[in-house]
Amino acid sequence: MKKNQEDMNVKLLPFILNQEIRGAQSKAPYGVNMIKAKSLWVEGTQGEGVKIAVIDSGCDINHESLKNNIAGVRNFTDEDGKSSNIVTDRVGHGTHVVGTIAANSDNNTILGVAPRSSIYVLKAIDRTGSGKLSWVVNAIYYAISLNVDIISMSLGMPQSTDKLQKAVKEAVNKGISIVCAAGNEGDGNAEDFEYSYPAAYEEVISVGAVDKKGIPANFSNANLNIDVVAPGVDILSTYPKNQFAILSGTSMATPHVTGSLALLKNWSKEEFKRDLNETELYAQLIKHTKLLQYSRAVQGNGLVYLEQIKIKGKIKY
Repeated sequence: MKKNQEDMNVKLLPFILNQEIRGAQSKAPYGVNMIKAKSLWVEGTQGEGVKIAVIDSGCDINHESLKNNIAGVRNFTDEDGKSSNIVTDRVGHGTHVVGTIAANSDNNTILGVAPRSSIYVLKAIDRTGSGKLSWVVNAIYYAISLNVDIISMSLGMPQSTDKLQKAVKEAVNKGISIVCAAGNEGDGNAEDFEYSYPAAYEEVISVGAVDKKGIPANFSNANLNIDVVAPGVDILSTYPKNQFAILSGTSMATPHVTGSLALLKNWSKEEFKRDLNETELYAQLIKHTKLLQYSRAVQGNGLVYLEQIKIKGKIKY
């Protein structure tokens, strides 16, 4: 029984490839503007110094828009002879996620939410779009050993397992924020609940998807554990072989929140003159949301919205 649980499959959340784009792409991703990420670029340092582990299908680490932000890699799959330092992305998913978080290049063809953050690419999903539970769990423990600030996971399975939940709890107990895609099994009905793990764990930040008009995506899971929503429909980002692509899914919403946490970590350190702990950082994320006119079951606390309210005049004390 233990062996069966150990070898259970964890899958990338289904995503839609709307368009693959060849060549350089200068169009600004709307999601970065929609969540007002740039309003914190003035206050902070665009994620500089923040360590983010992306547990996914690997990444094109030589991509022109990503190579400056890759701080480390580790392969946990059976691919490429199990070589630990080869994280070739044969799906495209991981490269797209990393780009939404941290795309940055000398010619600024495309920018992520936190373009100066440091990315650790932990490959736990192979070319089939799935991976063993043990690969994901091992990647989480490796991220803990790296002392990362944030773990981003756009993957899931239909049921909880003790091994996965234990790893998640240990990471959070170590002060790591974990951001997970809520899942794409939604049917457009906020009263029908759909759960995916690890997103459904209370310890993680579960992210649903909205389109550019702020309308919840029909595919986005509804449940009482959704924390926030972010842009997840028609998202432009990096793709393998130095290309770009437009994808849709809660997988695409998740890195917007991961990047937002990096910006808030920078901002809060300047604002409060100290590093906030995981609980305090989560509180700041929730404060930086905008409630939409939809059920809490699909939006949680609302759309991540980082625009700062400027205080006019000096505060007297």
